[in-house]
Amino acid sequence: MDLRKIKKLIDLLEESNLAEIEIKEGEESVRLSRIPQGVAVAAPAAALEVRSPAAAPAAAPMPMSSPVEAATGGTPKPGSDLPPGHVVRAPMVGTFYAAPAPDKPAFVTVGQQVKAGETLGIIEAMKMFNPIEADVSGTVVAILCESGQPIEFDQPLFVIG
Repeated sequence: MDLRKIKKLIDLLEESNLAEIEIKEGEESVRLSRIPQGVAVAAPAAALEVRSPAAAPAAAPMPMSSPVEAATGGTPKPGSDLPPGHVVRAPMVGTFYAAPAPDKPAFVTVGQQVKAGETLGIIEAMKMFNPIEADVSGTVVAILCESGQPIEFDQPLFVIG
């Protein structure tokens, strides 16, 4: 899908009262949704997810609050060096930030109790800031990336025990 079309869709979303837009062209799809009010990020009020036709259906991102992901994607693979617990993975490629701004404290720290839906960090992709939310409640066991670090799709970011 053409980047100009995506930018027009972002403008349409910002000008309307819509909370979400999803467009499909052939095998490509784009979903835009507004960031919920109360999330402290310095960014435009829209999130962007682009699925390419080259991605296998099993690799397509699922909603962070999906109970299926909590049951199947939450434990590390055998032989991995991740601590035991639920692994929160990156839903997109981008730059990870642990705090809403450089002069602000981090969203979470190791040992902190979190509730499902609480913001753990943000990923900047294409000038858009996307919150990464906890999909389970528990204690943050590990933070697996540093603020400002480029991250890959499906990269482990946090472990919640």
